[in-house]
Amino acid sequence: MIDLSKLTTETRNNKTMNLDELSIDKVLELMNAEDQTVPTSIKKALPEITKAVEKIVSSFQNNGRLFYMGAGTSGRLGVLDAAECVPTFGTDPQMVQGLIAGGEKAMTLAVEGAEDSKELGENDLKTRDLTNKDTVVGIAASGRTPYVIGGLDYAKSVGANTVSLACNDQAEISDHAEVAIEVPVGPEVLTGSTRLKSGTAQKMVLNMLSTVSMIGIGKVYKNLMVDVKPTNAKLVERSKRIIMQATECDYETAGKAFLDADQNVKLAIVMILTDLDKNEANLRLRAAHGFVRKTIRGGKN
Repeated sequence: MIDLSKLTTETRNNKTMNLDELSIDKVLELMNAEDQTVPTSIKKALPEITKAVEKIVSSFQNNGRLFYMGAGTSGRLGVLDAAECVPTFGTDPQMVQGLIAGGEKAMTLAVEGAEDSKELGENDLKTRDLTNKDTVVGIAASGRTPYVIGGLDYAKSVGANTVSLACNDQAEISDHAEVAIEVPVGPEVLTGSTRLKSGTAQKMVLNMLSTVSMIGIGKVYKNLMVDVKPTNAKLVERSKRIIMQATECDYETAGKAFLDADQNVKLAIVMILTDLDKNEANLRLRAAHGFVRKTIRGGKN
């Protein structure tokens, strides 16, 4: 028997005991009020989130990768965050990967018993050839998912960085990671439905981990996503706007630089700000490890 009684994510919320009798607007008010407690819980975990970002940045700087691991909602959120790094930051799909217990099928259907297997967590990382350059973030609202624990233990065994993210205090997975992020959000509006506040908390923390790590490796200039991939018409226009905002040039200048730089937004920005041709701008950008601000300062010197 698995004892869930000590997990706050499984306890009943005293404010919603008569949930099925309330009007629609009252239920929405309650959900909204409960959701507002999530950022406060995250604020308390900022020191651990900082340490996690430092480990992820270190992995990226050493040509390592970031792996998210989870089951159910936790796994889906990890897959989502990983997938969104590609268009937002222009990353290779291998750089940030989301692993979910049960594989791709589990994104839409529950896979019976998958989250209960430590071996499955270990094997999923083995098939990705995990190394000591990588970072593994294990995500579990309950903080006790065997699939995640198996993955974290294997990651430790090969010397990879390990981070855990749970929505309970003193979570079991915290003992299996170098950095333990705990964001206890309290009982859910609907008892045990951790896709609610717990899912919101996990999504917010994952936003922080990926975004701040990408800032740390030069994927951002000012507050602009300068490595965005223009994969559709909307993103082509966004790319031109980013060039305009970064350089204060007009639309025509941005459009020409965008084409001259082979639709590389970051390169186009550097070309305009340094008045260098594509090849020289690219060389200086590479020498500055992809940081636009460092490239510009180097160009002025």
